[in-house]
Amino acid sequence: MNYQRFFSEAIEQLHAERRYRVFADLERIAGRFPRAIWRSGGQTREITVWCSNDYLGMGQHESVVSAMREAAGRMGSGAGGTRNISGTNHPLVELEAELADLHDKEAGLVFTSGFVSNEASISTIARLLPNCLVLSDELNHASMIEGVRRSGAEKKIFRHNDVAHLESLLKAAGREQAKLIVFESVYSMDGDIAPIEAIADLADKYNAMTYIDEVHAVGMYGPRGGGITEARGLAHRIDVIEGTLAKAFGVIGGYITGSASVIDAVRSYAPGFIFTTALPPSIASAAAASIRHLKTSSAERERHQRQTQRTKDVLAAAGMPVMPSETHIVPLHVGDPELCKKASDRLLDMHGIYIQPINYPTVPRGTERLRITPTPFHDDTLIAALKDALMETWEAVGIPFTDTQPSRVTQTERVVPLVVSKSGG
Repeated sequence: MNYQRFFSEAIEQLHAERRYRVFADLERIAGRFPRAIWRSGGQTREITVWCSNDYLGMGQHESVVSAMREAAGRMGSGAGGTRNISGTNHPLVELEAELADLHDKEAGLVFTSGFVSNEASISTIARLLPNCLVLSDELNHASMIEGVRRSGAEKKIFRHNDVAHLESLLKAAGREQAKLIVFESVYSMDGDIAPIEAIADLADKYNAMTYIDEVHAVGMYGPRGGGITEARGLAHRIDVIEGTLAKAFGVIGGYITGSASVIDAVRSYAPGFIFTTALPPSIASAAAASIRHLKTSSAERERHQRQTQRTKDVLAAAGMPVMPSETHIVPLHVGDPELCKKASDRLLDMHGIYIQPINYPTVPRGTERLRITPTPFHDDTLIAALKDALMETWEAVGIPFTDTQPSRVTQTERVVPLVVSKSGG
């Protein structure tokens, strides 16, 4: 049997569907975010990154880098083992306390990534609940879907942000069956927000647990960066709040926060936690420094919101197909995987602008897009350059413009404020 043939054919299939992914070889320039060195074909070139998940540039903040450097110099490069076998370093204990405080929960638990925190936590919680029914939003992240699958529990998928559909499923299950509602606060491909309060109301009405993924919101919203649940005064109504250390906090790792009993149960039963080497002390120290800074400083969030709105307004005024978004995600609709890849390649080759194409299966076929994520460091000059580059690229590649005018950027499409009303979801 020619084993290699199966792998080659699988890759050929991706090429045929125009969704084969090419990684850009980048070297971020410390102190000059969002500038980076791009390496290709033996050549190097300085470019501007417009699709980073380091939303606030905290990955290069001096307090974060200093904390990492100091911890590595004092304790070495690695954790030395799993959490159970010598890997529970003191910076990691301090980090978990910071996270619990951030979300006003009794306890926190850190994982090696946001994917692992979702997969391990959802699967463990649902598996420990007797005869559990998991109700999952249809646009939940792959890590959440995997967690539901691995739990072995019965599942029902509710239409995206459709509380009426969710209620019908809850009502059919009845109050006595154990139920876990899993959903996100900010959905990263469209930038929309879940009706959190309405979902919490249904959870109360039908006696269900709630699990929210705040990965794209922690650090970004709320007076201390606790996410949409903090901004809307709803954190106390959610049983488990999950987040990441790899986006707004600028480091790496994932976590959950919740009651002491839930966190202890996941700690004690989740294979994805038990059998994985702990985060190094340098990483934990850097993440804790980032969280502490963003708990007391709103300057990064305020400038980020201003530059995000500026980007939306400038691109919409130029007739670019800006998809509606309530948050810091700025998606540009293309609708064709080949054109999406051509646009991304041209922006990088001709204009020194890197925006990764987003194709199926990350988004449904026909909704392919460029996903732009402005940061506080994308100033007005960079925004103007982005607009000019996109207009030239759209014309050269043959992507349709829209008739969007500034007046069509409605209030509901504008970036969500740092602290919003507690009424509504």
